[in-house]
Amino acid sequence: MDDDAPIDEQAARQKLDDEREKLQGLVADLRSETRQEDNGQAGELSSYDQHPADLGSETFEREKDLSILESLEVELAEVEAALRRLDEGTYGIDEVTGARIDPARLDARPEARTNVDTERN
Repeated sequence: MDDDAPIDEQAARQKLDDEREKLQGLVADLRSETRQEDNGQAGELSSYDQHPADLGSETFEREKDLSILESLEVELAEVEAALRRLDEGTYGIDEVTGARIDPARLDARPEARTNVDTERN
């Protein structure tokens, strides 16, 4: 780890902004898709005429979509938290140990809250 290497906050902010924009788009698309599916199902009078396997497949797909949506929302929250750390001047500081986070780690994962070694302990 190179403790003397400065953190390029401008580059980090750009990466985080780009990632936030991408995640916001994915979340919006998935929410829209989920709403459309909900509206389509609400239009049916009964699911009785559908085969039980079809209903199981639809339920599985719906649960999968909701799981993906939840994961994307967590990622988005992490990116937004990293942007707040940039604004507060605490970006690049390990939240557990208080040590500087390796700039190479921040380059690879700009939303990182800790060093790799901290996560292993």
